[in-house]
Amino acid sequence: MANQKFILEKYDQYNHFGKLLGMEYTEMGIGKITYRLTISEKHLATPNAAHGGVIAALMDGMLGVAALSAVAHDSKVVSTIEYKTSFFSPALLGDVLEGKAWVEKTGKRILFSAGEITVVNRDFTIIAKGMGTFNAYPAEKAGY
Repeated sequence: MANQKFILEKYDQYNHFGKLLGMEYTEMGIGKITYRLTISEKHLATPNAAHGGVIAALMDGMLGVAALSAVAHDSKVVSTIEYKTSFFSPALLGDVLEGKAWVEKTGKRILFSAGEITVVNRDFTIIAKGMGTFNAYPAEKAGY
């Protein structure tokens, strides 16, 4: 568990992109994560709707940190091999997004995660679902 805590603390320290977007995780378990993001003006593509890239970045982060939490105890980190996001409806200015992701399957090096993003202030309406494939590798290769 000590390795897991160290690696996740380093991830928090160096994930400047997530901070830029305002992404933060609120709950974590081994192989699962809950993220939150509030849509503000900096996320908009139209006067009231968020750019799809913000939702895609949130999905990639969620799926990846779920995978990271499953391998960090072995002093490993992950990189995205591929991921897919299906958009169901837009995120609007002021929406509080909650993303939940979990690991579906782990192999020796490859992990598969799934997740969904809902809007807390709209009765947890699902706005996106996603799946991702991740490569686990030694943390020292990432500079940790």
